[in-house]
Amino acid sequence: MFDLIIRGGDVVDGTGAPRRRADIGVKGTRIEAIGDLSTAQATKVIDATGRVVTPGFIDVHTHIDAQAFWDTTLSPSPLHGVTTAIAGNCGFSIAPLGTNPADGEYLMKMLSRVEGMPLESLQQGVPWNWDTTEEYLAALDHTLSINTGFKVGHSALRRVVMGTDATVREATPEEIERMCGLLRDGLRAGALGFSSSWSTTHNDTEGHMVPSRYSSRGELLALCAVLADFPGTTLEFIPKIGLFDTETLELMAEMSVVAKSPLNWNVLQAHPSNKAEREQKLASSDVAAARGGKVVGLTAPMTLNFRLSFISGFILDAVPGWEDVMLLSKGEKLALLVDPAERRRLGELAAAEHPMRHFTNWRRMIIHDTFDPANEGCAGRTIGAIAEERGLSPWDTLCEIALADGLRTSFGHPTVEDEPQDLWEARVETWRDPRAVVGASDAGAHLDMFLSANYSTVMLSEAVVKRGMMSIEEAINLLTAVPADLYGIVDRGRLVEGAYADLVVLDEHSVGSNEMVYKHDLPGGASRLYADAHGIDSVVCNGVEIVRGTEFTAARPGTLLRSGRDTTGSL
Repeated sequence: MFDLIIRGGDVVDGTGAPRRRADIGVKGTRIEAIGDLSTAQATKVIDATGRVVTPGFIDVHTHIDAQAFWDTTLSPSPLHGVTTAIAGNCGFSIAPLGTNPADGEYLMKMLSRVEGMPLESLQQGVPWNWDTTEEYLAALDHTLSINTGFKVGHSALRRVVMGTDATVREATPEEIERMCGLLRDGLRAGALGFSSSWSTTHNDTEGHMVPSRYSSRGELLALCAVLADFPGTTLEFIPKIGLFDTETLELMAEMSVVAKSPLNWNVLQAHPSNKAEREQKLASSDVAAARGGKVVGLTAPMTLNFRLSFISGFILDAVPGWEDVMLLSKGEKLALLVDPAERRRLGELAAAEHPMRHFTNWRRMIIHDTFDPANEGCAGRTIGAIAEERGLSPWDTLCEIALADGLRTSFGHPTVEDEPQDLWEARVETWRDPRAVVGASDAGAHLDMFLSANYSTVMLSEAVVKRGMMSIEEAINLLTAVPADLYGIVDRGRLVEGAYADLVVLDEHSVGSNEMVYKHDLPGGASRLYADAHGIDSVVCNGVEIVRGTEFTAARPGTLLRSGRDTTGSL
């Protein structure tokens, strides 16, 4: 007698092996049998006739650290087949907090700026009542719909140890040792690893870089070395934007070597025009391998349609010469854009050749949202078209629209319904490279800026169903076993007898993501971008159905993954 049988489906087991018709029998949290179970009995039966049954998808780059308190379903990720999510990325964990309330307040405001989480939601939806990583993990244990794991973030460690000096100077040897002690405590409690960032897009609300960007190479390596005593832990790092110089290549290799852990860096975008850049960055894996380390690039499998604004300044602060301006107050930004000389200077910087040029091609971008009556008729149109009507340059046109709206205007690239085939060819080529791993959803973050928590169903619908560029067996392997192996996650990512029963039942002919909409369901009344899925019949986590059709069940069977217990391995 089984607790659950999924009957009549084609099993795509996550290994890349060809599908096979089989039933799956579950007892408790694990798969008991795979084969012909036509005469077996079960408490619950899911009919998978005409469907594909796969392992649950594993999302290695999320920011659900705060969302986990106000939305225990962790929507919409499970609707798209995700049954395991890794958080605490980019150095932005919310534990430890320490005992000084000012540190928690700082981290809250930092997240609102750098990860696009509404401040009112963070204030009203998160209790902020823990001091240590152990207490934070305990608060979330046995409360969530899916499996989750959390890293310890560098910026939190720095702020707790150094206070306001965390965004002023390098740490002393004594402060580094205290940070290492807090990290060690977190790993001992089961945190999955350590994350940090040197990205120029990461700045706080006070006009400073985030704390991790003030760290020295020695500080970073000292923290990484702590992981060597904790098998089954992982590093995540955001290097500086642009091509990797020798220093960056050597740094990431050494981080992995001293940690005796794999490192994944974020993020690798694939485009037909950047093949040389992709190869140069993926060579970081070769440099690390030659030294006994492991470095892997995290690649986004879909276009991120950013909604940019001068108020947040996120992404725009990575334009060379713009960082200090984007850190200014709203009033100071308004004054600069009114000043002809300053506006001209910023426009020239944006028009120069630089790694962020894609985000400053104003002519091709559209106005998403604008609220002042003076801008009526602008939303949904390209800035180039509006500029021609007004007889202005696209840059001046954007400035005038934003100024009329008090900088509230959002703008970005238009959504392309049918993206070029060569773009998807570049993506598939990158996914197939063993030096890359598919992910970068950022689920839980940038809530009004972009949505990519639906990356799995977009990947399946575009690359497998619509374009036929890869088999479903290969795609499922990239969404399951590959990320499971990177993190050393035990008994997940493959459908084999004895593994945990994390399962997705899907229609391979219709699976995909619904249109993106605004959903007004965050604490404090804030909104987020959201998309349901279609073509997914059922999602099971640890033997319990958590999604049926397009609805969540009441079950919350997710495991809070602990390093050393639920993960294994080291270099």
